[in-house]
Amino acid sequence: MIVPIRETQVEQLPVTVYSSNEAMGQAAAADAAVVISQAIAAGGEANVILATGNSQLTFLRALREMPGIDWSQVRVFHMDEYVGLDPQHPASFPLFLQRHFLDYVDVAAFYPVAAPAKGTEAACSEYEALLRQYPADLCACGIGENGHLAFNDPPYADFDDPVWVKVVRLDDRSRHQQVGEGHFSSLDEVPTHAVTLTIPALLAAGRVLCIVPEARKADAVLASLRGPITEDCPASLLRTQPHARLYLDPDSSRLVDW
Repeated sequence: MIVPIRETQVEQLPVTVYSSNEAMGQAAAADAAVVISQAIAAGGEANVILATGNSQLTFLRALREMPGIDWSQVRVFHMDEYVGLDPQHPASFPLFLQRHFLDYVDVAAFYPVAAPAKGTEAACSEYEALLRQYPADLCACGIGENGHLAFNDPPYADFDDPVWVKVVRLDDRSRHQQVGEGHFSSLDEVPTHAVTLTIPALLAAGRVLCIVPEARKADAVLASLRGPITEDCPASLLRTQPHARLYLDPDSSRLVDW
């Protein structure tokens, strides 16, 4: 068992800080494994939503190596994809998940978010139907540099969104983040729109594990934990979710006055 260096609660949200990014990923993966195994024991299957992006790498590595999970009984969903992006583009989120997770485990099914240049609205409806058919036991997410959850960017995020999957316009800061992470060589290459699971869809999961390492996320973590609960910082809503947990490392938590 990996022991956190700090454990607290902010309103309804449990928060744990670990000694390193690697320790944080291991701890979150161990908790995810418990949720998945309990779902399989209770109903014979588990449905999980996974995030992509560099901040999730330690978690995904630890999760794919976690012993005792019957991956043949697990369906995997994810959160978002750029509209019209070539599925083989290095920045494709389904491709990222394939390379860093699915190539290592044999899951029952993987349902990639479809974001075709044409017929996007129909693709959103079809993905929402899948999510409702297979309710998520676990959602493992991150927080963007602008406080987003999935691609629910300020100022477009909606805490009471009536749909579970939709097309969104990407905030410029979110697009800059993709360049900074090395997924695109320039801002002009980053698509302006994406398909994303909405905030109600993410938070409908039985458990929500929010995994946020790295210094570049420190401002967003501070706003999420100490700022107002507002769609200007979508992740601030996590403070109202007792079924969620926030995992941090020393870099991402460095601005929070505990």
